[in-house]
Amino acid sequence: MATSHPIESRAARRITDWLEPKNWIIAVTLLVGWHAARWSGVGWGVVGALFAAVIPMTVIKFGIRKGYWGDRHVGARPARLVVMVAILLSVATGIGLMITVGAPRRMTGLIIAMLVTLAILTLITLAWKISVHQAVSAGACAMLVQTYGLWMALGFLLVVAVGWSRIELRDHSRNQVIAGTILGAIVAAGTFQIAG
Repeated sequence: MATSHPIESRAARRITDWLEPKNWIIAVTLLVGWHAARWSGVGWGVVGALFAAVIPMTVIKFGIRKGYWGDRHVGARPARLVVMVAILLSVATGIGLMITVGAPRRMTGLIIAMLVTLAILTLITLAWKISVHQAVSAGACAMLVQTYGLWMALGFLLVVAVGWSRIELRDHSRNQVIAGTILGAIVAAGTFQIAG
């Protein structure tokens, strides 16, 4: 039985789990919320995180309990598509609520950027398993750079670590990781610039 490097694999698993999309989404919504409107912005960040991270994670956990998919990273493409559609509906609902109730434009723009990025990822996933971990982490970093300045580019060191973990765990190929990184950064930053 072939065994890979247990220490590296353990480290890769921890990085993949700790820096999963949900955690990036919660961090970026709260940080952008704080920048947009201090404590009331953080409140809007909580609303954004509810629809973009908490509800989607609840859907994923429900699917695991029911045996629809094996783990919270939903590796199989058919199951991944089902989850992505559910997340798209949740995020779209959150945007509708935020617009209706009058959230700051910056916060609505942030969640719209997430929706657009996820919609493109979903279309690509019909044919190819692009890395959602990479797209979300790179997109979050790009939007934090736009919000707080160039020093936030240090966050891309974490993006590199996530990419390494996805390849090390054989969840994605190098090309899937690179494509996710580029797509996430460009689409999220571009949409955030226009909508926010």
